[in-house]
Amino acid sequence: MASTSSLFKPIKIGNIQLEHRIVHPPLTRFRADENHVPTAMVEEYYRQRATKGGLIIAEATGISPGSGIYPGAPSIHTKDQIEGWKRVTDAVHARGGYIFSQLWHGGRVTDSSLRPNNVLPVAPSPIPIKDEIFQFTGKPFEVPHELTVDEIPEIIQEYVQAAKNAIEAGFDGVEIHGANGYLIDQFINSSSNTRTDQYGGSVENRGRFALELTKAVVESVGEAYVGIRFSPWSEFYGIYDDTPYETWGYIIKEMQERHPGLAYVHMIEPRDDYSRKTQNDTSNTLDPFRAAWKGPFISAGGYTTNIKLAHEVADTTGNLIAIGRAYVANQDIVYRLEHDLPFTKYDRTTFYTGGAAGYIDYPVYQDISA
Repeated sequence: MASTSSLFKPIKIGNIQLEHRIVHPPLTRFRADENHVPTAMVEEYYRQRATKGGLIIAEATGISPGSGIYPGAPSIHTKDQIEGWKRVTDAVHARGGYIFSQLWHGGRVTDSSLRPNNVLPVAPSPIPIKDEIFQFTGKPFEVPHELTVDEIPEIIQEYVQAAKNAIEAGFDGVEIHGANGYLIDQFINSSSNTRTDQYGGSVENRGRFALELTKAVVESVGEAYVGIRFSPWSEFYGIYDDTPYETWGYIIKEMQERHPGLAYVHMIEPRDDYSRKTQNDTSNTLDPFRAAWKGPFISAGGYTTNIKLAHEVADTTGNLIAIGRAYVANQDIVYRLEHDLPFTKYDRTTFYTGGAAGYIDYPVYQDISA
């Protein structure tokens, strides 16, 4: 019997009419080639998980050579990369699905060995990630170069060009990655931004980079083709903010006033049980941000381990629901949710290993039940 859950009610994001509210979130898997070009295996992964009228947000994708993209992760600044992504978007569209590109710059979460001419990573302030080892070098994170006021517009233009490249590659829109401790998030959070100019200090100043960047991307590709992701409580790479409700409350309010036609706002729940060190956080909530944003809202975090909650949140808020790990292991997750079928368990050991195992070899339910 088909589900009556709000997960299966249609919703419009930007100019796109979705047929359900189950979203494939951006999931780094390290399956691109040595030139950061999506491979045939990447194409197959997204083809498998595309659904008619469904939304996929592709994995974090480097906007430029200087973004510090990691080995095996994709980018979107060369002709070959754009063509590789075109094969992916064609595969998704052939199944009636839609796909956004997530635009990524690592900021301080990279290493000089991964940047042109081995220059230092950049950040809002020269504050390194402490007490952590960078997995690709086996060394502590470097002290980043503090971006100058003159350098910031150059970074913004890298996002603009990447957005244009994404549209050229056939993406239905772009998601600005403003979460998880990467460059935009570093500007927003008080722990990583101690600037004393117009980009630091007050909530308004720390939100300036995200707002200026969003304005530039919107002007380049159109408001309806842009979404943005935030994580007020992510704790990724030692990041935190002293006043998350005030900080993201201001940013969401400004997004609503300046760009009410954005495709969506995408936020990670405080209860996220994958990336956070703080577990079972039920004292914080995204509700104030949901109330401030009047357009489509995507909620992510903690749904794989509590699928019942996905139905509850969709029914009570009307949100789209992003489900990560369960989508990895269940390419037909939309069908399984609609018909209340059991899930295949994901294999965490294959998340970042490369190769087909744990990537494109998970079965559909009909294969299991046959």
